[in-house]
Amino acid sequence: MKIIKIALFLLTIFTLSNCASSYKSINPKSINYISKSETENVKLEYKYNVLNKKYSKKELNQKISIVAIKITNNSEKDLLFGNNIKLIHENGNEISIMNTDKVFKSLKQNSATNLLYLLLTPLKFNVSATGSEPKSFPIGYVIGPGLAGGNMIISESANNKFKNEILEYKLNGTIIKKNETKYGLIGINSNSFESIKLKIE
Repeated sequence: MKIIKIALFLLTIFTLSNCASSYKSINPKSINYISKSETENVKLEYKYNVLNKKYSKKELNQKISIVAIKITNNSEKDLLFGNNIKLIHENGNEISIMNTDKVFKSLKQNSATNLLYLLLTPLKFNVSATGSEPKSFPIGYVIGPGLAGGNMIISESANNKFKNEILEYKLNGTIIKKNETKYGLIGINSNSFESIKLKIE
């Protein structure tokens, strides 16, 4: 009985620390932006720390920041993001925006790790009562595949939502016409939350 309690305790710890997490949409259009700057009649609004749960943890571990941005072009010309409109830090250094595919691969949940739950398949629950033979219940056949399959479904669904959103709000190569507002999600190699400004060329 003591072994079973230990096994169930370890199972609980493993489950709490490795469960797949759902993905909460960022939706840059609905964000209340606080950080702002303006350059040559072009207004930038942005927000760090927009991911949740496992994605936020991976963001920190990989030293990558996903930044939601809003750009309003009040100038007299159209601007091409990544060409004549760029992002810079307070010190003037240009911010290198990561490739969207690289961002996704760096921050996505690893569905394959959920297969480790299958190691619980041999787990049995032994019950003994006074005056009767001990009975063994193979609970691992339910718990192992159930946790593995359920978590893989959750992580795959979350990854798909994450990928679709960062692709939808990809800004590199996008034209921001005069009197137009564009929203985006960018990945940068930093997690220091430095101030961001625009550079218009």
